[in-house]
Amino acid sequence: MIKKVVVAAAGQGTRMLHLTKNKCKHLIKVQKRPFLSYVLDNLFRAGYSEIILVVGHKEEMIRDFIKSYTSPCSGKSKIVFVSQFDKLGPKEKIYGTACPLMCVKDIIKEQFLFICGDNLYSVEDLKAMNINDKYNYVAGLRHENPEKYGVLVNGGEFLQKIVEKPKKYMGDLINAGMYKFTPEVFSKLSKIKKSPRGEFEITDAVSLLAKEKKVKVKKIKDYWKDFGNPGDVVKLSKFLKENRNR
Repeated sequence: MIKKVVVAAAGQGTRMLHLTKNKCKHLIKVQKRPFLSYVLDNLFRAGYSEIILVVGHKEEMIRDFIKSYTSPCSGKSKIVFVSQFDKLGPKEKIYGTACPLMCVKDIIKEQFLFICGDNLYSVEDLKAMNINDKYNYVAGLRHENPEKYGVLVNGGEFLQKIVEKPKKYMGDLINAGMYKFTPEVFSKLSKIKKSPRGEFEITDAVSLLAKEKKVKVKKIKDYWKDFGNPGDVVKLSKFLKENRNR
């Protein structure tokens, strides 16, 4: 059973505009609680017991928050920090969704879950990604506007490729940003290059694994909530009121 989760929480959250003027986006409050608390709650409830928080922007605020955070589960739980800026330097030097993986490659030797700290998934979907086999997995979600996301193109049970914001229809299964990785993903990090937007992308590492038929797709059954824009605060508040146990 997989116990370890890497949570990427180094970003500045510029899309949140004024809400991140004095705090990082992961600590913006929803229903009087920081968003990150819901992410951690669901991870612990899903049975994961060791969280590695990769922090950066205003990391001292996240460290202070964790001092007062209490897991909703009575079992053994652990939260450790890795500073992305200490490991790799400031965002002006190197940036992108693959950076948290670069930060933990020397400390993880087993299979693990990877999510972003501004994404919320249900306990059941988190449990479903706890797959102890030799393959890597990417979570997929059916969406009515797939052209706005990275589309997962699969042949049978294996992922073939990820097409970012395709101009033509490639299917309606989008990348929901949750991955189960084997340590093999770390061997691909040195082989990826900066994307057209000047960042190192986690999807490029996934694509390299997919070429070797080492990635499968796991469909999300409940939900994926992206906490990226000011309007998401109200939307998520309403959702949490209606789905308190999910």
